Amino acid sequence: MVAQCGERVVHPAAVRASKARIPSNGDLERMGFFFKVLGDPTRLKILHALLAGELCVCDIGETLDMGVSAVSHQLAVLKTAQLVQHRREGKVIYYSLNDEHVGSLLGSTRTHLAE
Repeated sequence: MVAQCGERVVHPAAVRASKARIPSNGDLERMGFFFKVLGDPTRLKILHALLAGELCVCDIGETLDMGVSAVSHQLAVLKTAQLVQHRREGKVIYYSLNDEHVGSLLGSTRTHLAE
């Protein structure tokens, strides 16, 4: 059943407040991409693995029983979405969550779904 208004009544203050909360089209596109990236279970597994701290590609592959090539591909997508960062130590590249907001987002999502 679709909710309908009993009468055609517009509440201007409520409409103005709602419109003020809607991001720009560019921001909405970036947010859509961000959530699309988060919509992949493999990428979510990688992010959860990184909650424990930084890992190299081989560590992530071992943790998730994935090949290095597949992990590298997913990490590139996560890096483009600014969800992970990396640092080089010699020949090894270590990945970590980009900032504490990524971990908070994952935790909030799990809390929300558990309700």
